[in-house]
Amino acid sequence: MIGKNITKFRTAKGLTLSELAERAKISKSYLSNIERGINKNPSINILEKTAAVLDVDLNLLLSDTQLDSEVLDQEVLGIANELKDMGIEKGTIQEYKALIEFIKWKNEDRENK
Repeated sequence: MIGKNITKFRTAKGLTLSELAERAKISKSYLSNIERGINKNPSINILEKTAAVLDVDLNLLLSDTQLDSEVLDQEVLGIANELKDMGIEKGTIQEYKALIEFIKWKNEDRENK
């Protein structure tokens, strides 16, 4: 369960096993063993480091519920934070949405030709 959750969040973040291990300062083989369910009882310290790098609540790593919605929520929050970091304010998001819709329409138009 814990290993599968880590794998889901890691892949949702676009991180390789090596990248996560390096950023969390844990060995790649240990992390691999956790993800594959060989080590089913990692220390709380390891889980806290992993959760911090993945930017998820520790409870989500320990949860045995379906994580698809939680992963999606984390991805949406990540995108929102990126927009904020870029200086895009809440009020201007509609303008960007219109631009994205135009780009999608233009690409669909090209594909249909």
